[in-house]
Amino acid sequence: MENRKELVVAKLQNSVATLQRVMQEEALLTALVAAAEVTGQAILDGRKLMIAGNGGSAADAQHLAAEFVSRLTVDRPAMRALALTTDTSALTAIGNDYSYDNVFERQIEALGQKGDVFLGISTSGNSKNILKALELSRKMGIATIGFSGRAGGKMPPLCDYNVIVPSEITANIQESHLALEHIFCHLVELRYFGAEFFAQPK
Repeated sequence: MENRKELVVAKLQNSVATLQRVMQEEALLTALVAAAEVTGQAILDGRKLMIAGNGGSAADAQHLAAEFVSRLTVDRPAMRALALTTDTSALTAIGNDYSYDNVFERQIEALGQKGDVFLGISTSGNSKNILKALELSRKMGIATIGFSGRAGGKMPPLCDYNVIVPSEITANIQESHLALEHIFCHLVELRYFGAEFFAQPK
């Protein structure tokens, strides 16, 4: 039992250590704030945020979209966001008729508009379907945000804003991504509604 408890503590220490490194990454913090500003302005301009990822990152995409459409911490009007990971008919049709590499790219072709924002999540930075979605977004005039880990893989050149978690451990990257996604949503809220909105009694 004691050994198991020590394992729990060791895993938590890894998570904390990763978050501490994140807090010291000036480029990451700057990119996160800038990405939120652009996203907030895009939504103010009548555009939207599209989000995608694979596996656990697909769950992150859905989670983050829900925070925008429902709420993060306080009641406020909904904000335009959608996860490209939720339409099983579209995902399976595109995967079957074309390739799994095209499942997000094809949806962006159909739903994306110039001035939108696309946020791609990949712990390795090398997910082919995310890379293709980023490439098309660039061609369509859609701002690109990348949440990745390690050294960012192939995503950095395709992203206007790179949030790269300094870790080689997938679980710790994902844990930091979730914390940063919540903060990203709050920053977009501040840009969209203004600090005065959150200062009002709720």
